[in-house]
Amino acid sequence: MKRIARQKMAVLDMLRRGPMTAMDAAVRLDCLRLAARIYDLRAEGHEIASEMVEGPDGARFARYWLVRERTEEAA
Repeated sequence: MKRIARQKMAVLDMLRRGPMTAMDAAVRLDCLRLAARIYDLRAEGHEIASEMVEGPDGARFARYWLVRERTEEAA
């Protein structure tokens, strides 16, 4: 399986458990391009929401969560 496909599966699995950020993806999944994997998953029909949040140091970053998985009918 190719790296991108593995990363998409890992990101989707992590989203099933709750919200995630790019830092979560980098540390836990060794995925440095979370926004790209989110884009890929959305293109496949998964509904993923996001919001911009501000960390304690003032840095802004996106938090993503899974709203609805792609259904086989939508595939």
